[in-house]
Amino acid sequence: MDRFLIACNNSHQRAQDLYNANLKVAESFYSILNLFEIFLRNRINEELSLYFNDPAWIINEKNGFMSDLSLSHSNFFLKNEIYKAENKIKRQKKTITSGLVIAEQNFGFWTSLYDTHHYKLLSGSIIHCFPNKPNTIQRKQINGILNEIRAFRNRVYHNEPICFSANDICFNKAEKIRKDIYNILNWMDPDIVIYAGKFDNIQNNIREALLI
Repeated sequence: MDRFLIACNNSHQRAQDLYNANLKVAESFYSILNLFEIFLRNRINEELSLYFNDPAWIINEKNGFMSDLSLSHSNFFLKNEIYKAENKIKRQKKTITSGLVIAEQNFGFWTSLYDTHHYKLLSGSIIHCFPNKPNTIQRKQINGILNEIRAFRNRVYHNEPICFSANDICFNKAEKIRKDIYNILNWMDPDIVIYAGKFDNIQNNIREALLI
């Protein structure tokens, strides 16, 4: 609570109110972040299924691009994540399917595909996940945005505060991440922006928090 007290001039009541407001704003990101991850995952899966002409690419490419020697510096991150998923599915006594393996992958798996070393091996095919992006937006910018969203997501899911800039109360970063999420969704499909908006109460909660 020390950081909250500093931001609230040592007012215990305001600090507690800010703490609660921070939780409320963070919780309001859950739905949007979850939907964003699902939409991105599905879009990448669709694109790579077409690229490899293989709906089970995520299983079969363990021995394909995921095993390329150029990935040794990353300790074959993607391939190892697939093995982990398959072992978990086996322990659950289920049949390994691409759907189950896909469902086991975390957000970092999908965003890492836009890292240079993976992107090159995929011939840049996953840039087509964003048919509505501006021409000036390329892999580097998308990768940067996705990494910022991932880092913010981790803060939210690890219950770290998202209401500060240094020692001041500030939700600018949260508002930027929200904007970035909607930009990426719009580049994928404007219709999903409308859908995601139905679950979005972030701005209202931020406005309430700033009144503390």
